[in-house]
Amino acid sequence: MISFDFEYYKPATILEAIELYQALYEQGKEPIYFSGGTEVLTLGRVNKIMTSAVIDIKGIPECRVLKKDEQKVTLGAAQSLTKIREMQLFPFLGKVIVEIADHTARNKITLGGNLCGNIIYRETVLPLLLTNSQVVIASMDGIKQVPIHEVFQQKLNLEKGSFLVQVIVEQSEIDCPFLSIKKRRQWDVGYPLVTTAALKKDDYIKVAFSGLCEFPFRDPKIEEGLNDQQLSKKERVDKAIKRIPAPILDDVNGSADYRLFVLENTLLDVLDALEGAEDV
Repeated sequence: MISFDFEYYKPATILEAIELYQALYEQGKEPIYFSGGTEVLTLGRVNKIMTSAVIDIKGIPECRVLKKDEQKVTLGAAQSLTKIREMQLFPFLGKVIVEIADHTARNKITLGGNLCGNIIYRETVLPLLLTNSQVVIASMDGIKQVPIHEVFQQKLNLEKGSFLVQVIVEQSEIDCPFLSIKKRRQWDVGYPLVTTAALKKDDYIKVAFSGLCEFPFRDPKIEEGLNDQQLSKKERVDKAIKRIPAPILDDVNGSADYRLFVLENTLLDVLDALEGAEDV
């Protein structure tokens, strides 16, 4: 049970949501944007999230868009992970989604909720980082579209009062060969030891990780090592691993040494698969 009361609002437009946030914030209510609500409810029960007002963006049409044209795919931030996967507009993202939580939870978790969440894994960002996706953000200054790399550094860094409206991916990126591997210590559902996502474009392999460090990331230095064709595959993996940008997680899901062991074998699998241009 949540130990605090909060007001619930469901605006019908982007402008209404932004103005509502500003008004509630000025009243000292520390409002939170809300789409799936899973994290608000889960963390609210243990008092890790406190608010006097939530603003549900599911009523905003732009936040529920799921469409594809010849050039791009547009994904609304308030769409559930289940719906996005079922539509199969972005198979790489769909492959990552199917490994997140269980089916019941994915019915509630939204794309925006996963990307903006407090839980460290945020696995849906991995294919977005690798496909140079754009994000549409609404704020008091209007609506802007920017590369995800400009606003995602360890987490999606949004200005206070702004919210994620959509993600846009170019069709040319979606058509690239890809790979997604989630390794857990045990069970079929749960947090990852390491989730590794990879994509090959123009004979160059790009990789991103979740569960390896305290935040999901893509690092060009790791990719440089992994693509050094003058070395053997084992040497390339070793070179890439030496460039991990932060301490490896050591927690109840697995030790740092075990994660490193899993990562080494996974990156060898990535090279075997993508240098043969297979989707796995």
